[in-house]
Amino acid sequence: MSRALPKYHKRRVAIIGGAAAVALSGAVIAGSALAGETSGSGDGTAASPGTISCPAVQGSLPEIPASAQAEVTSNLAQLDTQIAEADKRLVDTVGQGGPNFVQNAILGPLEDKRVAVLNRIETAIGRAAEKPEGLEALAPCELNQ
Repeated sequence: MSRALPKYHKRRVAIIGGAAAVALSGAVIAGSALAGETSGSGDGTAASPGTISCPAVQGSLPEIPASAQAEVTSNLAQLDTQIAEADKRLVDTVGQGGPNFVQNAILGPLEDKRVAVLNRIETAIGRAAEKPEGLEALAPCELNQ
């Protein structure tokens, strides 16, 4: 019987420790609410961070050779996905960082990704026809409020 006590004691400690962790996390959440932290504009609605606007690429492309069409189409879809992900990140990070947060954490990296995709589009077209130049000028995006 003396050997059984340590097992039960461990279980009791684990249960009590788990309950304390739950109580502590509840206190942190309640403390945040009491401290007046809000995630919106104060009227019960979340502040809209805006959307990201990027130049259209499709209208700036030359005629796409049939052999490059699938690759170019895939890369154009990737550009759309990147914008959607940046818009989601914009919403998820409202209120974070300093005054240049959006530029440094969202728009800057988005531009870098777009340059890479635009270079892949140029290369794909260049394999079968004259390689277009200057698509990188379409990489920078801006925040619409």
